[in-house]
Amino acid sequence: MSHWYPREFAAHICRQLKTEVPERPREDCPGCSILSVLISTCYQASLMREEERQVRFRLIFREPERFPAGQDPPDGLHRMVFLEPRPCTEDELRRLSPAISFDRAMIGVNLNVAGELQIWGVVHSGTRWMQAIHGGTQLINPVPDSLIVFVTGPGRISVSVGSTMIAGLRGGQVVSMAREVFAASWLREIFATHRDELWDLHQDARQKSGDIWPPIDPEFPVILGQNLLRRVISLMRSYRHGGTLLIIPSERTDELKQANPYLNIKYPFLTDIGRRRIFPHIVGIMNEFARVASRSQRECRPLGWDEYLALSDPVLTRMDETLFELAHFVADLSLVDGAVVLNRRFEVLGFGAEISGGLENVTRLQVALDIEGETRQPEAVKGRGTRHRSAYRLCNALHDALAIVISQDGQVLFVHWHDGAVTCWDQVATSLLDF
Repeated sequence: MSHWYPREFAAHICRQLKTEVPERPREDCPGCSILSVLISTCYQASLMREEERQVRFRLIFREPERFPAGQDPPDGLHRMVFLEPRPCTEDELRRLSPAISFDRAMIGVNLNVAGELQIWGVVHSGTRWMQAIHGGTQLINPVPDSLIVFVTGPGRISVSVGSTMIAGLRGGQVVSMAREVFAASWLREIFATHRDELWDLHQDARQKSGDIWPPIDPEFPVILGQNLLRRVISLMRSYRHGGTLLIIPSERTDELKQANPYLNIKYPFLTDIGRRRIFPHIVGIMNEFARVASRSQRECRPLGWDEYLALSDPVLTRMDETLFELAHFVADLSLVDGAVVLNRRFEVLGFGAEISGGLENVTRLQVALDIEGETRQPEAVKGRGTRHRSAYRLCNALHDALAIVISQDGQVLFVHWHDGAVTCWDQVATSLLDF
């Protein structure tokens, strides 16, 4: 297997920029030769350590005067310009990285009069940009449509233009990051029936309200469900314990809670309102969103995620906090050895689940090279961990199950039976979850 390095990666980024963001302003993205130097410098910095600390940083290529003055996080970006620019070298990036927090700030870079890269200062962004990963109702401060480089570890670099991810370099391999697995049609199809159920319950509440509620975009409950999963996965990653989420068809709930050949749930929950809490809570958010918006909404256009984020309402804020706490609850269950089992209605069936060792072993699987799994490559499972091999066995036996496996090092894998074979999607390679 061949490996890519900074020069090849920079050339790939240049090609992608022409197709992913062809209308970008020229001043916000460097030319290919400058980009090659910038990527190479960031790559070398990623291999270094600063006082035994790993070098991690975000870097934005943008002129300092193009940031509006007088803004601050969480609603805006606060720029601080050095009295004298600093050279943009790997050593300078290494020295600055501890002081410029990856989560909260970016290193500002532009070209000097000689056409060379220089560090002009710091851009304080706050942490709301990470809401795209964690979800939430806080309004996300916009990231400028400029080239941003993310250095997350040795040899691990990602590039975006604004919030549009272009590509990443992982272990010498280039991965496309323009889209993420949550947008895959096969994943949406898994939850399609219950998405329709959510919609029907909301429509029923709308009719019973006696009020005129503005319409809600059908994608809104989809995004709510995605954000719930994002939060659970993000929290599980942060624990550095590793764990598995098993999502099964709702019609198999009773079957898999009893003795069965697939798995044994060590700590099953009673079938009552407590177990069913998440699904009706999502419906409640939809209803409250429409009710609150009806006070000010004059046009009959559908309300979507942007309107939800911008809406300031104490009841919705508390409801979102409840959803966040439910995500914490599910993630915490993964700290016990064994899988956390949910059905597609997000009912928590139990935790500490052990996948049967009697299931047929999987010796080879398909690794998806795109989010739809249209292009795949076979790979032997030898060398993969016990947690992963268990997930492969289950998905090989239960074709309608979805396993989300989180390693101790934070790597995330989606596993599902797809087009006649156990297939895995490297979620870290297709989203922002590894930041």
